[in-house]
Amino acid sequence: MKVLVTGTSGQLGYDVMMELTRRGYEGIGADRSDTNANFEHVQLDITDREKVFGTVKGLKPDVIVHCAAWTNVDGAEEPENLDKVRAVNVEGTKNLAEACKEVDAKFVYISTDYVFNGNGEEPWKPDDKNYAPINVYGQSKLDGELEVAKALDKYFIVRIAWVFGKNGKNFIKTMIEVGKTHPVVRVVDDQIGTPTYTVDLARLLVDMIETEKYGYYHATNEGGFISWADFAEEIYKQAGMSTKVERVTTEEYGLSKAKRPFNSRLDKSKLAENGFKPLPDWKDALKRFLEQ
Repeated sequence: MKVLVTGTSGQLGYDVMMELTRRGYEGIGADRSDTNANFEHVQLDITDREKVFGTVKGLKPDVIVHCAAWTNVDGAEEPENLDKVRAVNVEGTKNLAEACKEVDAKFVYISTDYVFNGNGEEPWKPDDKNYAPINVYGQSKLDGELEVAKALDKYFIVRIAWVFGKNGKNFIKTMIEVGKTHPVVRVVDDQIGTPTYTVDLARLLVDMIETEKYGYYHATNEGGFISWADFAEEIYKQAGMSTKVERVTTEEYGLSKAKRPFNSRLDKSKLAENGFKPLPDWKDALKRFLEQ
């Protein structure tokens, strides 16, 4: 099986490439810039439609795993970035999906809980259509989903939340760095969800592409729903740091330009229903991440 993976300089794309290698599949990384990664790689700007079609038709992959995205949630709100966000998350996705159709490949699109309105306390189900993104990033990812579903039949749309991995910035790294210089750190306690470790998610994605069980899925680590403050306390505990967490509301915290969802709970039951192995407990995932 030949798999083209976009966004391999990021957390998830890199780990998907590593998982493909572990299983003996032919993985080809694709990113806008050159990379020093130790795997086969092509330079690809997904907003360049002609280049996308030329690359996909030339490589003829069996699967495209689309991890590349504009993920700077606050930056997406800046007026000068609006066109750039849509070019990457919507038009870039459309280019890849339509090129994928030309070679009859499977397609995996990584999406987010931000496609929902972030209200209430009920976990969002994969096939819920109660969309109403509250920020530019969420709307762009939803529009990307719609382009995939319009262009293709053989797709997996996988929504995730609170992502962390070795190859990039994330909440854990930020908390540890801030905790080195601050005895007390303010963290919001009214946004609820579950973290997603990219190593575990990459395993699930490769499990998926070995099947034809297409559709919408939700995937985060197991272990129940927590707040960002809960997550921060566990980070300091496992890292052996004495930093204390001051729990605050989103309103008290302020700072963020983009609105954040209060309810990032995702219902993952569809994974087991379709024979996929759920991700491990998030505390176990955190432990493995810190040991890297």
